[in-house]
Amino acid sequence: MSVPSPSMETSLTAQETVFQREPQWQMMLRRFTSNKLAVFGGIIVCVLVLTAIFAPFIAPYDPVYSQDYQNVLQPPGNGHILGTDDLGRDIFSRIVFGARLSIQAALISVAIAVAIGVPIGLITGYVGGFWDEWIVMRVVDALQAFPSLILALAMAAALGGGFYNAMIAIGIGFVPSFIRITRAQVMAVKNLEYVQAARAIGSSDLRIMFLHVLPNAMGPVIVQITLSMASAIISEAGLSYLGLGASPEQPSWGSMLYIAQGYLNVQPLLAVWPGLAIFFVVLGFNLFGDGIREMLNPK
Repeated sequence: MSVPSPSMETSLTAQETVFQREPQWQMMLRRFTSNKLAVFGGIIVCVLVLTAIFAPFIAPYDPVYSQDYQNVLQPPGNGHILGTDDLGRDIFSRIVFGARLSIQAALISVAIAVAIGVPIGLITGYVGGFWDEWIVMRVVDALQAFPSLILALAMAAALGGGFYNAMIAIGIGFVPSFIRITRAQVMAVKNLEYVQAARAIGSSDLRIMFLHVLPNAMGPVIVQITLSMASAIISEAGLSYLGLGASPEQPSWGSMLYIAQGYLNVQPLLAVWPGLAIFFVVLGFNLFGDGIREMLNPK
């Protein structure tokens, strides 16, 4: 009987180390961090969230009531990092507090879309039949025939002005995409072996839907959530620009662009700063969403 040599034991140990399964969360984190653009987008999103949380400590002035009529439409400098607007309000402070409205716009509208779209997509995708094919999906097709911003504009006009009415309108405009994505994933998952096994042992349809089907269908939904947040910020800025979102005195980036359009010849920087804020935040959410999609992709 031969005794394994030390070199053979070292080789076996190395092979065992190689074949040890990497924890799933480490594998997903490695996928995400390998995408440098996704990391950059995540940094932008983190900066936005921190800015929204600590806005009272970051902004040097009150964004609404601190008005200096002796320094109207001033360029950057003279105590104002980014200058002042038509009422002498500090632009930097309004940009910082505008991050709060942008985060609220993203969270509220996407939460409405998820709360309505995911349950409908789950039920119709799992049950199928006449109601799925000829009722729900035809309504979804009709709603998706309109661009989401146009649909949100029509609903906001019907509901009336105001920030929260605009968020309801934007959220309803996102519902069809969440219904379609959830339905497609549920239809792909509901006939897999583990679902059939749960059905064979007598699990109820409700238990199968929420414990077996929905958790395994949430990957694309999570990606859609991050991408919809970027769209929600653009939609909120557009509605505020048109006067159907935040009121002009609120520090919304869209309303700041609306005010700036009347002073482009006098002070063009008044439109540059909120435009750059919208650009970088939307870019950050899109890059972050692409990274999430890559991270959740099993291939």
